[in-house]
Amino acid sequence: MTVRGYELDTQGHLNQAVYAQYAEHARWELLRAAGLPQDKLIADGIGPVLLESNIKFLRELLGGDEVTVSVEFHWGQGKTFTFRHEIRKLDGTLSAEMTAISGILDLTARKLIAAPGARLSALAERPDLLGL
Repeated sequence: MTVRGYELDTQGHLNQAVYAQYAEHARWELLRAAGLPQDKLIADGIGPVLLESNIKFLRELLGGDEVTVSVEFHWGQGKTFTFRHEIRKLDGTLSAEMTAISGILDLTARKLIAAPGARLSALAERPDLLGL
């Protein structure tokens, strides 16, 4: 991704809220690549929800900087799982680290489903991309 001018704050660096948007975009792109686009999840009656997030800002990003955003899934035993993101400039400089606790919401019952990894694995075309 390239940092765009309208994403900058008054100090001239990337606005703090945009880091979270970059991470969310990367998650959706990974889900899509695994064969789980949003419309497929909705058709199955489920959707990912973010329950908690933490961002550690390490180096500023300026307009025109190009970055990559990594996504790692960490699956547990319960109803939640964790994402880990690194936002890096193309020269390798680590600009931010983000961890997020997430779950999969049953869109009818409005409750987290049990065993979210198993459910996504069964639906995905490429569950390996999700660490499953």
